[in-house]
Amino acid sequence: MTAPGTATTAERRAPTAASVLASASVLAPAPARAPAPEGTAGETEFRLLGPMEFHDGTTGADIVPPGSKQRALLSALVLHADRLLSVDQLTEELWGDRPPANAANALQAHVARLRRLLPEPVRPVPGHEWISTLPTGYLLSLGGATTDVQRFTRLSSQGRAAVAADPSHAARLLRHALSLWRGPALADSRYGPICTSEADRLEENRLAALESLYEASLRCARHGEITGELEKLTADHPLRERFYDLLMVALYRSGRQAEALGVYERARRRLVEALDIEPGPALRARMEAILNHAPDLSAPAHPAPGGRSSATLTDALELGGEIARLQQRIDELNRCQEALVRRFDTLVARLPETS
Repeated sequence: MTAPGTATTAERRAPTAASVLASASVLAPAPARAPAPEGTAGETEFRLLGPMEFHDGTTGADIVPPGSKQRALLSALVLHADRLLSVDQLTEELWGDRPPANAANALQAHVARLRRLLPEPVRPVPGHEWISTLPTGYLLSLGGATTDVQRFTRLSSQGRAAVAADPSHAARLLRHALSLWRGPALADSRYGPICTSEADRLEENRLAALESLYEASLRCARHGEITGELEKLTADHPLRERFYDLLMVALYRSGRQAEALGVYERARRRLVEALDIEPGPALRARMEAILNHAPDLSAPAHPAPGGRSSATLTDALELGGEIARLQQRIDELNRCQEALVRRFDTLVARLPETS
């Protein structure tokens, strides 16, 4: 396309958009970019399951706030999204019982830096502002953004609910949920009570998801695949009886009865040494069942691999949602491309003529 009234001259002497783009692609090829994690394409996502960062849905970049106080402040605001956090609460979160003399001004400066750092929304909502200043504090509004905590909570809840009825599907959901973790929750933001208490709660939820995952794996007769993982978990969490319980079942079903009983003795010794208590009734009952070769300890029959029964309506709905989100992103990119091509054509038409 050329400027009106100059078609003949421009077509003959000015470079075309296609030729310039082709040359540019040869001289300076665009760097490859790793695909955004599932569920984040075209969205802003705040990530708290590990060191604090956020995904800019417009550029595809993952951004880490540069200062430790900014990371802690943004984490606290995201955790309490759409709820007011008072100046006093945020001051305690950032400085504890030793705030600076000008704490309110220092907090205001940190908020101002965050406002400059946060990206433009992919789909702007009229009147939306990331961080609002209210008479007594600040409020972060997610708008159309998401958090990895929301995704973990949704996937892990769905997985736990499906363990009994569809353990194979439950295991897939739970592994997906646990894959969102990049390290300890809020690893670099645990300055005050808001982030510290939430990190503890999230870690408990992670461990509960792991327990459900290995229960689902046992229901799928995958006991031979999980003994190593459960051994590590009993070492990392020596006072959590459920991991010992699951490991004992996995070992028994693998024909390792003596080792399963040895796990009980190890659990008992650690509990007595650390807390001066004996194992609870559930773990004692498991030990007795193993001693007596209880029939209900037998592994279930292997599900048919790739069978039609492994697919569920939830699978189909989730995949359909992903396809719809991907199509929205494709449409958005097409619109951006069309706008850039129009702008490029206009610029090319204004280039000076060559002899």
